[in-house]
Amino acid sequence: MFSLPSNLQTPAALHGASAFTTVRVQGGAALLWPEHWARLSGTCAVLGLPDPASELPDLPPGLHLLRVTVTDDGTCHSFRPLNPGPRPAGGVSVVLTDWQTHPQLAAHKTGNYLPYRLAGAQAQAAGAFEGWLTDAGGFLTDGSRTSPVLEFDGQELGGRLVVPVGGLPGTTRALWLAGHPHTERPVHVSELPQVTRAWICGAGVGVVPVSELNGRALPVHWPAVTHPALGWPE
Repeated sequence: MFSLPSNLQTPAALHGASAFTTVRVQGGAALLWPEHWARLSGTCAVLGLPDPASELPDLPPGLHLLRVTVTDDGTCHSFRPLNPGPRPAGGVSVVLTDWQTHPQLAAHKTGNYLPYRLAGAQAQAAGAFEGWLTDAGGFLTDGSRTSPVLEFDGQELGGRLVVPVGGLPGTTRALWLAGHPHTERPVHVSELPQVTRAWICGAGVGVVPVSELNGRALPVHWPAVTHPALGWPE
């Protein structure tokens, strides 16, 4: 047994008392930074953390993910290269995992992130690209790293798109759905067999169609997008 390093003896490290957001850096810009900052600021207010700094650090060239983290000590940042590989033209697979989002923190991106990591690990072990989480009542809430969008009637975009409530308000998803009629409502896992198409949305991937949901094949439709935040990173 060794002594806990002093840099880990903080509420942020010991208890996840931090807020963060992850922003795609592409073409010399931090995509959707105002939206990310606004969400981060709201979470900081809930957790009693300082307001996040609004001024961005110098941005590196190329594709990166910028993580902005707020703790009691203030705002810090880190970069990591974004190397997603070729666009998955055939869509991606998603599985429903055994993990649940926090009943009070599910709408916030905090350092209390273990359920999402475990859901991602379960998805990876199943050979899936993404894993979805639920709440204690069996309602779909979120993905381990992306936000879900569901379709139940098989119509082209503009039909009945559904956003499951109870999870993080995804910035990429909000941008995409701003141009499409949609409904926000609770979605129980018992409804998933009736899903006709699905998509996942996130800063690191854009908007990606789901080709397989819990082993069931779905039609793949890549939406036509113009904003770089909605496209596959390249």
